[in-house]
Amino acid sequence: MRASPLNRRRLLKAAGGLGLAGGFLPGWAISGTAGTGPDLPTLTGPDIELSVGHLRLKVDGRPAHAVAMNGTVPAPLLRFRQGQTARIRVTNTLDEDTSIHWHGLLVPFLMDGVPGLTFPGIRPGETFTYEFPLIQSGTYWYHSHSGLQEPMGHYGPLIIDPPGPDPIASDREHVVMLSDFSPIHPHKLLQRMKQQSGLYNDQKQTVGGLLAGKDQSFTQRREWAKMLMDPTDISDLTGVVFDFLINGHGPKDNWTGLFKPGERVRLRFINAAAQTIFNIRIPGLKLTMVAADGQNIEPVEVDEFQIANAETYDVIVQPLEDKAYTLVSEAVDRSGMGRATLAPRLGMTAEVPPLRARPLATLRDMGMDMPKMAGGMGGHTMDMSMRNPANGPEVKMGPGVQMLAPMPNYGDTPLN
Repeated sequence: MRASPLNRRRLLKAAGGLGLAGGFLPGWAISGTAGTGPDLPTLTGPDIELSVGHLRLKVDGRPAHAVAMNGTVPAPLLRFRQGQTARIRVTNTLDEDTSIHWHGLLVPFLMDGVPGLTFPGIRPGETFTYEFPLIQSGTYWYHSHSGLQEPMGHYGPLIIDPPGPDPIASDREHVVMLSDFSPIHPHKLLQRMKQQSGLYNDQKQTVGGLLAGKDQSFTQRREWAKMLMDPTDISDLTGVVFDFLINGHGPKDNWTGLFKPGERVRLRFINAAAQTIFNIRIPGLKLTMVAADGQNIEPVEVDEFQIANAETYDVIVQPLEDKAYTLVSEAVDRSGMGRATLAPRLGMTAEVPPLRARPLATLRDMGMDMPKMAGGMGGHTMDMSMRNPANGPEVKMGPGVQMLAPMPNYGDTPLN
């Protein structure tokens, strides 16, 4: 049956009366979960039931309307084994259409979950069964492809174990699902962005920055002004309106994943944010990257990595000391961060580093610092030159020479 507005209001009122964020979290995302591999609280395949509906939840103490699956944000962790055939029945209790897209999975066209392209969507009160063979393994996720339901909480993690022993050895694992969430309805945010694109950019350059020599020069600012663009407009939506979540917890909620000193801990990072690119680091620990978008890779040890929207990375850490470590997911525009803790015991915390200086985009980053062409095209010599003090000396090339530009330089962390 189609849900009435009255029923929806009653649901929101009743859910809001519970008042505890933990009541709306799936077991795998609750702070202090042991997180030991396949024993993570989860729904295991091949047959799974999901229900999509409204939810009232709190993030860092602020109430907001959300779209949940099985009454939780994030959604339940789904776990399968490669070689199984997944059968997932999805019931829609919303008063609007919904859908689920299986991000990164190779599935038959009609099971991909994109309304208007691969299927008509799931109508209010209806149930749709997704059925597809699982021909790959790794860390993936699932989310709505209907309207703006995804930024309202309609997303969850999905893990497919290999058919035999996992080639990535670990003693314990945690899913680390990153997202951005605002108590302001996403349709309202979109409306405001269309009216004024830089509305939420509160890190603009100032006259004080120019006089102090901290920001771009007057000449550079003039070039940006000609294009009606802003070098600090890195993210359209920022920490002004977003809480940056880790497993559904705001920075003040401080999700905690447990470990025993000396264990190899596998962290399955998933960026479910609708807007935000994150820079990930755990001060005091090296990060060994072992998988990207579900595919195993040659291990690479890093201090920090960047994760774009919808990407997944599997990382191994091995904390040796009996102490807590802060997990930082810093927004790429430095307008805020998600914060969590890895610790031997619940209740332990570590120092939270301050936000780093916000980056400034250059004309080259925007594709506007194009090589100059002298003399036109008709049989004349083309002199293509470019200068960027941050990336080295001027480069000159003759006709027919193709230039591969160096990566942009943002100081502490590249954006691309």
